[in-house]
Amino acid sequence: MANPSLVSGYDAVFSDLDGVVYAGPHAIPGAVEALGRLADESVQLAYITNNASRSSETVADHLRELGAPATAENVFGSAQAGAELLATKVAPGAKVLVTGSATLAAAVDAVGMVRVASADDAPDAVIQGFDPSLGWADLAEAAFAVGRGAVWVATNTDLSIPQARGIAPGNGTLVAAVGSATGRVPFVAGKPEAPLFTTAARHLDVHRPLVVGDRLDTDILGGTNAGFDTALVLTGVDTPLTALAARTQERPVYLIENLEALFEPYPVPVFESGQYRCGAAAAWVEDTALVIAGDSSDLDSWRAGCAAWWAAFPELESAQAPEIRWTVTARG
Repeated sequence: MANPSLVSGYDAVFSDLDGVVYAGPHAIPGAVEALGRLADESVQLAYITNNASRSSETVADHLRELGAPATAENVFGSAQAGAELLATKVAPGAKVLVTGSATLAAAVDAVGMVRVASADDAPDAVIQGFDPSLGWADLAEAAFAVGRGAVWVATNTDLSIPQARGIAPGNGTLVAAVGSATGRVPFVAGKPEAPLFTTAARHLDVHRPLVVGDRLDTDILGGTNAGFDTALVLTGVDTPLTALAARTQERPVYLIENLEALFEPYPVPVFESGQYRCGAAAAWVEDTALVIAGDSSDLDSWRAGCAAWWAAFPELESAQAPEIRWTVTARG
């Protein structure tokens, strides 16, 4: 009997977008085909994005243009998660000052709250999300309301967003401005906090999703915070080395080359004879150095290395890269 595929142990895949499904304007090779196979495995699919300015319909349209299976119902952004988080913090029909996009305003409408235009309307809450048209007056209005005690929710706290001309300030910088003015800290819905992931799980009625992403500090940390298993896919930002060095909360359960690996058996490292073995590779820790018997281009070497290092240092509050000694000979 063939070994089960990695994805067979889950009822859904929660996929990040940039660096997982696409890179720039193009789909990552094999990604859309792999996502299309999930339905054949009776595994649901959700796309998870911190973007609070694009509607689910707009994101789904873009994904379909790339060939990926997508509908508005399986795209979950931080605007929706933020509005639903806010609905748990205030009474039904509460007055809300929306500092953000039309998409965020629509999400607030969808949960039955009443939008107001000014802090002078005595809003019960402020919800803040990114919109490129926001200016000082908008942030000041939010600060007036927050300073007077309104419940404050931020869709996400991404400090930067990539643009064609370079890196621009993201929603986190705008949230920080209001925070600096008021001394308050918002509730946050988006990655790396849990609500965005738990919102998707609730809407799809799934209980064992696998969170797949390319960033340790958002995707993997967010999945961990939500209590879900995580897989770092190596088609985007982070690498086997950064995964190895990650602090405990950002350590993925799985390291995979690409989305196609979801349909293959996962080689789980096994501890024997004082070392962790994975495929043909082995790894162990000597003092504060990590010794890996294997090829640095073989992902099994990194899987063994991560298992050994994480077992030796199970609780790290900050990233710590070990000295790595590569060898061709395993212990014993």
